[in-house]
Amino acid sequence: MVTGRHRGTKAVIDLGAIYHNVKEESEHLTSQQELFAVVKANAYGHGLIPVAQAASQAGAAGFCVALIDEGLALRQAGFTQPILILGVNSPLEAVLMAQNDLAAAVGDVAFFEQAAPFLKQAGLKLKIHLALDTGMGRIGFRTAEELTAALAAVNQLPEQFDFEGIFTHFATADTADQSYLKKQTVALEQMLAVVKKRPRYVHFANTAAAFWHPQYQGNIIRYGIGMYGLNPSGTELKEPRNLQPALELVSQLVAVKQIKAGDSVGYGQTYTAQNNEWVGTVPLGYADGWSRRMQGFSVLVDGKYCEIIGRVCMDQFMVRLPQRFELGTKVTLIGKNNGQVITAQKAAEHAGTIHYEILSALTERVERQYVWKNRENDV
Repeated sequence: MVTGRHRGTKAVIDLGAIYHNVKEESEHLTSQQELFAVVKANAYGHGLIPVAQAASQAGAAGFCVALIDEGLALRQAGFTQPILILGVNSPLEAVLMAQNDLAAAVGDVAFFEQAAPFLKQAGLKLKIHLALDTGMGRIGFRTAEELTAALAAVNQLPEQFDFEGIFTHFATADTADQSYLKKQTVALEQMLAVVKKRPRYVHFANTAAAFWHPQYQGNIIRYGIGMYGLNPSGTELKEPRNLQPALELVSQLVAVKQIKAGDSVGYGQTYTAQNNEWVGTVPLGYADGWSRRMQGFSVLVDGKYCEIIGRVCMDQFMVRLPQRFELGTKVTLIGKNNGQVITAQKAAEHAGTIHYEILSALTERVERQYVWKNRENDV
């Protein structure tokens, strides 16, 4: 996809904030714990390689990704730290993962049987982390019996597989109600009881568990949304860290016009002016990840909240202005503008989703601009 570098729309990423957030979380680790930066989905829309570099400088010991290709991109960029692929992959990819020192999440015994011949032929050993499904219902072994069979398979193939880790994922660590979390931990303890020799890495904690459930962390913190400066709970639980949001989404006015009462704006005639109004056009749309659900949300123009009117178009949207503004006036969709602020959380609430989606939905059409702010306070 082509990046739009000539329209005044960009996501400004503060790598100093990434550095700060990783550094601060690292201070809460025990001497036995390590922080792995979760940089899947283009680092939640922030940019894979620059974010990984900032996280590494702040002390991240490894990385978690979702795709083999994300792991390969890190290796090609020169990162030598451990990389865990959290998503499941075909046994046909076992050799590629082993060649590039990528650890694979495995939740099916058949993977070992099918991948072993390829690894043997290539003379390679694949690092694996056994995934435990304790209640997420996504990937992993669901019972102690299934896990026992997986351990047996690994032990029978010591030349092809390196049992490096075992992990699970908590579904409700970011909520006040801990009943389901407790149910998951019971299942976890039952399965771990059959693991006679623990691997190097035993890990359960995403950002939420790291923040609010230190008793269920293991020796890796898979630090995701907190690294980007956002509360994994949204607004339900108070964040216990001094998080610094790393992304601002900004654009500019490329057209300003006055319409009359009765004039309509946008596809489908979903907005009709009740009075004579100033309307501004902003060059960003749903092809950039700014969903049609954002109609009715407000952006900031010169510190003033201006409502998005009419449907968001593929490449543009329109806002109602309180007055005539000059072409090129800055428009802030997420971030600060003349003393006012719009958060990714507020955008998510309007769209009926979570801030993870708002940020990771930003496509490659949106230029990323990288800055360092306030890093001197952490060095």
